[in-house]
Amino acid sequence: MTFLYLSAQQVAFSASLLEQGGGSYAGPFNTETTLIFKRVVTNIGNVYNPATGIFTAPVRGVYNFELTLHGHGNNDNPTSARLFRNNELIFTAWEHQTTHSISTSNGGSLLLDAKDQVYVRLWPGGRIFDDYNRHTSFRGHLLFPM
Repeated sequence: MTFLYLSAQQVAFSASLLEQGGGSYAGPFNTETTLIFKRVVTNIGNVYNPATGIFTAPVRGVYNFELTLHGHGNNDNPTSARLFRNNELIFTAWEHQTTHSISTSNGGSLLLDAKDQVYVRLWPGGRIFDDYNRHTSFRGHLLFPM
């Protein structure tokens, strides 16, 4: 019988946009802007940098990432952001309606090399909301090393 041994490397992070306090918007901005998710709930392996908003892969492997955004409807600004790997667009979470609360999300698994970086950028003209309920979050974890 053959057993597959996987590394004991443990990697997981979860963060919400607003560190504390009442409601606040990020955006809109004229250019794409990297979002900094300031309230770090979990950062096993110290892989997410709350000063820059960037996740850096410590080992080659398959990672899963999820992004959830919240907003309030208006005519001018969609609730929208995009996830990138090393300046490559991976996916977009986007919703636009003129009234009421908006929520959108997206996620996926990525094969990353050690030192690859993953981050979220606010779409130009986009606007997202967060408050003490932690509606807007970015999270990821290592599924298995390779």
